[in-house]
Amino acid sequence: MYTPHTQRDVAQMLDAVGVSSLEDLLRIPDELALKEPIDVVPALPEYLIARRFDALAKKNTGANFRSFLGAGAYRHYVPPAIGALAMRGEFLTAYTPYQAEVSQGYLQAIYEWQTYICLLTGMDIANASVYDGATALAEGAIMALNATGRRKLLVSRAVHPNYRAVLKTYCDGLDVEIDEIAYTAEGVTDAEAVRKGVAGKDYAAVVLQSPNFFGNVDVLPSQALDAVNDSDTIAVAVVAEALALAALATPASWGAQIVVGEAQSFGVPVAYGGPYAGFIASTNEHMRRIPGRLVGKTVDNAGRTAYVLTLQAREQHIRRERATSNICTNQAHCALIATIYLALMGKTGLRDAAALNFERSRQLATAVSSVDGIDLKFAAPFFNEFVVDFHQNAAAVLAALEERGILGGVDLGRFYPELATCVVMTATELTTTADVDALASALTEVDRVGAGV
Repeated sequence: MYTPHTQRDVAQMLDAVGVSSLEDLLRIPDELALKEPIDVVPALPEYLIARRFDALAKKNTGANFRSFLGAGAYRHYVPPAIGALAMRGEFLTAYTPYQAEVSQGYLQAIYEWQTYICLLTGMDIANASVYDGATALAEGAIMALNATGRRKLLVSRAVHPNYRAVLKTYCDGLDVEIDEIAYTAEGVTDAEAVRKGVAGKDYAAVVLQSPNFFGNVDVLPSQALDAVNDSDTIAVAVVAEALALAALATPASWGAQIVVGEAQSFGVPVAYGGPYAGFIASTNEHMRRIPGRLVGKTVDNAGRTAYVLTLQAREQHIRRERATSNICTNQAHCALIATIYLALMGKTGLRDAAALNFERSRQLATAVSSVDGIDLKFAAPFFNEFVVDFHQNAAAVLAALEERGILGGVDLGRFYPELATCVVMTATELTTTADVDALASALTEVDRVGAGV
């Protein structure tokens, strides 16, 4: 039975906060109140609303640019079937999976997502997604801290700068110390620095990204990995370009125990930076530490297949003082999109898409590095993005390209002062030969006029 507040209750509460009426409590101060009515478009029929939205969309010229942006957010082909399936009402209005009897469809979808992530990473378990790759890294690091009882992390400087920034924010609140490892002239993590760093057995985890922020394949050689294992330090692998998992060896195969990353490449639109679908996967050893939801497969009392949340205590989600993480939800709809994408593509389709990315990036790298005065910065193997050195102010070159309708890449000087002349460029299956030729031609012009520098 619902019992509303009595007038006496209301009067007592208003008196406690120092106002005489509910109107006074909600009154907007004169200096903030509107002085005249808002000019709001009157009600329109549906076809005129669609026409109005179309006109507004055409004001955004970004879609008309040739884009070579990447650095953690990637343009990939999104099959139309994804929208048709993911936007069905059964998924958009699905109830909380805590009530398994009315959520079987969504629970099954999450279970399939977890299975795909395990297959791609080589891990034993995966969660039902988290907010994005950056928070996945922070949560994965906390798993390692809890597992080892240590309060220090060893993080490669070649890990995505935004991911490292989020990790630092988490660690500042936990009084956890972060030491960074330099990258080499090849654009990969300094393995010898890793070997020496873990020798003192002070670190809970060593964190590497592959492909790293420069696009280079970055895994620990056996000697460094042996040193990590001997020191009981946990190897945490970061994956920002998930499509690379279809082309490269699994993180499990080179020794990672915890894998975190971003699955935006699997059918989730770039969408100005989100929402995306992060993931965390690990070996069975860390099963009870993994944050977020875990869906398991079982049978009901009639012997029928059933899906339920499992392996975690209820306090993980509702009793905050006893939880091991501040993650109590997920990006389930984005994970659903990624699951549908993976199901549509299949094993061979995903591998073919990865091969196309590999091929197009080589075509782009060859064309760009053929322009006089422009070189590839690093010699390490890369997947679908790489670093170009303009040997002049990169920001100025990118501005000149933008004037020509080309988004030439991401200025590395924003994150690495020593790379102020460098840009990370990306090619995907959506990059055409015409795009590559247009960029190479524009760079020839920009180089000749000096890009204003």
